[in-house]
Amino acid sequence: MAEAIVDIQDLNGVGPVTANKLREAGYDSIASLAIAPIRELIDKAGLENSVALKISRAARETIQTDFITAKQLYERRKDLQRLSFASSNLDKLLGGGLETQAITEFVGEFGAGKSQICMKLSVITQLPAKDGGLEGKVLFIDTEGTFAAQRVYQMATAMQLDPEKILDGIIYSRVYNSDHQILTVDHAFKICQEEKIKLLVVDSILSHFRGEYIGRESLSERQQRLNSHLHKLLRIAQALNLAVVITNQVQANPQAFFGDPTRPAGGNILAHASTHRVMLKKASQGLRVAKIIDSPYLPESEAYFQITEKGVEDAAPKNRRDD
Repeated sequence: MAEAIVDIQDLNGVGPVTANKLREAGYDSIASLAIAPIRELIDKAGLENSVALKISRAARETIQTDFITAKQLYERRKDLQRLSFASSNLDKLLGGGLETQAITEFVGEFGAGKSQICMKLSVITQLPAKDGGLEGKVLFIDTEGTFAAQRVYQMATAMQLDPEKILDGIIYSRVYNSDHQILTVDHAFKICQEEKIKLLVVDSILSHFRGEYIGRESLSERQQRLNSHLHKLLRIAQALNLAVVITNQVQANPQAFFGDPTRPAGGNILAHASTHRVMLKKASQGLRVAKIIDSPYLPESEAYFQITEKGVEDAAPKNRRDD
């Protein structure tokens, strides 16, 4: 019986020179090659089309990604893990917690609680499974400077955890433009494998793209780059069985004569790429409300929560008649 191929240099069509090109471009494993689009291998590793096609086929055959039965797919779903919010309301809303192998998008205006949720999840991820965690580290990609180490320290302390250990378990990257953001995610596959990352956060996904691609003439290019970027995140989530969280802003919806006057920014590209979309809004009495607005299987429902010293916790609107 032939030995299993574990190194990219053992693949058919990959010599020492090509292997170095692939590693420098961030493709240092069979899995990363198997899920990469051929066009991406050509552009980022500088390969000829025929070489990229040959390598891609060899990688996919090695880990058998092309055809599986529905039963195999069902079995694969059993590997899915759930990350608790430490809030029974939010856990219930998301069908038992934030799932791996998926992109969960939190949408809301400034101050709705998006970054607070991301930081709370960054703490919980590191806990044992019995406490709702994923027993892994976090990769936090910050595009707007909203990550606050002191806030994570406060949350961990309030939860009676070792705050310095929790901070050590978060790998942080501040990105300053869309190119930097794309490059960081391109190299995330390797980091996620090496560091045992179980949660990848991008807060927020669209900020740089909206600021740099202005006007209708640049919309098509923006959406193409954003689409590729989002699918890279989804491939990482599925290949490494980790959870991806992205945050998004809202924009005015001029067609809404009735109902909500705002909608998620990013158009159909973001709508189709995200597995689950959750709208966050400020409610009365200082509470927040989270509502499922799109999901392949979660019902449209909502849950109340509040932002506290511990991060996010359960809450319920007070009945004024009881006051």
